[in-house]
Order: sequence, then C-alpha cells, then structure tokens
Amino acid sequence: MQSFKILKVWYLVFSIPILYSCDGQGTEESLPIMGEKEIVAIEKGGKTVTDTIYHRIPAFRFVDQDSVWISNEDVANKIYLADFFFTRCPTICPLLAKNMLIIAKEFENEKRFLILSHTIDDKHDTPAVLRDYAKKVGAPLNWKFLNGPQNAVYKIAGKEGYFSYAEENPDVPGGFDHSGAFTLVDTKGHVRGVYDGTNEEDAKKAIVDIRKLLKQL
Repeated sequence: MQSFKILKVWYLVFSIPILYSCDGQGTEESLPIMGEKEIVAIEKGGKTVTDTIYHRIPAFRFVDQDSVWISNEDVANKIYLADFFFTRCPTICPLLAKNMLIIAKEFENEKRFLILSHTIDDKHDTPAVLRDYAKKVGAPLNWKFLNGPQNAVYKIAGKEGYFSYAEENPDVPGGFDHSGAFTLVDTKGHVRGVYDGTNEEDAKKAIVDIRKLLKQL
C-alpha cells in the first residue's frame, strides 16, 4: 500500500503537462516552475497584454514547536523546503528526518532558508510534542515543525499546494499515510523542485538546487 502511494505522488508531479522556468526554459542555473500555468489578459498602459500566472502555494497559518504562528507571509522572502510526517510514524518518517537533517545542517546559518515539516496527526502532535521531537532528531533553528487543522494540512499537501499527499488511513501502520516528498519553494511561493525524501542522493540534489535559488536572491 505504501509503495503504491509513493509511486502515485511521483506520477502526479512528473506527469504535470507544463513545467516552466521564469524564461520558459529550465537551465542549469534556472530551475523550472512546477505546475500548470494560466495565460490571462490584463490592461496595462491602456493596452491589453497577456500575463502568466504560475502555480503558487496557497495562504496558510500553522503553529510551530515553540507555539509561534508561521504563515506564508513569514516565508515570503525566504526559500523553504516542506514535507509531511507525524511523530509516531513507524515507517518512513525516521528516514525522512535523517535526510532532512542533512539539509538543515547544510544551511544552518543561512537566514534566507527554512524547513517546514507539517504533522498530519494534529491531535497528538501538539507544540510540546513537536518540541520534544525536534530535540530528538537534533533539528537546528531553521527547521520548523508545524501543527494545523487536519483538513487544512491535507489540502495544502495535495495538488493545490506541495504536490504531495497526506491522509488518515486505519489500514496502514500508524494510522496515517503520506508521501515522502520534499518540496522546494521559492520566495514567490512557486514550487521549484520535488525530491524523494527517503533517498539520500535526492536530498543532496535538493541542496544543490537550494544553492541555485539562493544565488538568485
């Protein structure tokens, strides 16, 4: 069941029909903007011109392990990596945490970068529980563990947000099912990369791509 779900999310991401960078082409230093785009007509200087609207992470507001509210406005000028987990996860979460820690430590002193890990077990994973978990995995200060209403978290995980997924499922170990994806987001809320968080080599690829985006700030 778990392996099928992971394959499903990767098919969703990489089967998106239109992948764009700002100039329309993905290059070594210009990562693609992932997701569908919309061409719209706008009035500018008395003339009708076309503009491109790219997929953007919707507005959110969740509380972190220190009981501080974190919203999309707080990350508006930062590059961040997002994923989904729960503290009692008996399957892939320890591996996700191990690989995410590699990234967190690489950018520990980089003020323009954050990690947002969203729990999908909001009732159990209170800020106090998340704080203990952060200490357990050795998370530096740039790694935020977020709690929010289940419906809001599950929605932002999917195609409207991070191209991942999360759901409550009594038939899987731990009672919750979720992707192992790490999603890279730029300062404008555009998704610029999705990585297999269970794979250390993919985590290293995320580091390379984060550096590319930082160079552009």
